[in-house]
Amino acid sequence: MGQLSPILRNVEGGGLMFFCPGCQRRHTIWHGAGPGERWAWNGDVEKPTFHPSVLVRTGHFIPEHRGPSCWCTYNADHPDDQVKFVCRVCHSYITDGQIKFLSDCTHGLVGQTVPLPPFPENQNI
Repeated sequence: MGQLSPILRNVEGGGLMFFCPGCQRRHTIWHGAGPGERWAWNGDVEKPTFHPSVLVRTGHFIPEHRGPSCWCTYNADHPDDQVKFVCRVCHSYITDGQIKFLSDCTHGLVGQTVPLPPFPENQNI
């Protein structure tokens, strides 16, 4: 992983990583030729635009999720083995370095538009 700018990191294979202020986690999109889903990128490392929208689902929000257990229940079921993972939906448009969180987000920035922030000093997120 290499730093392209304060807000973007490159990932081998055509990945671009940014820090999501809603999830307080890194998200990765894939651009250019290659397998799997790919996004269009305007090439701007300071004010990136990605198309289409970026949709990140975790836990029971993943369509293929099966079973009664998920991150929502893990900490309650394992009080001596707490984890920071949560079940969530993060859906956004990233345009000119701004991240617009859509109405199906399950975090606190739902409906808001904010600048893409620099990566925090603590890279282990």
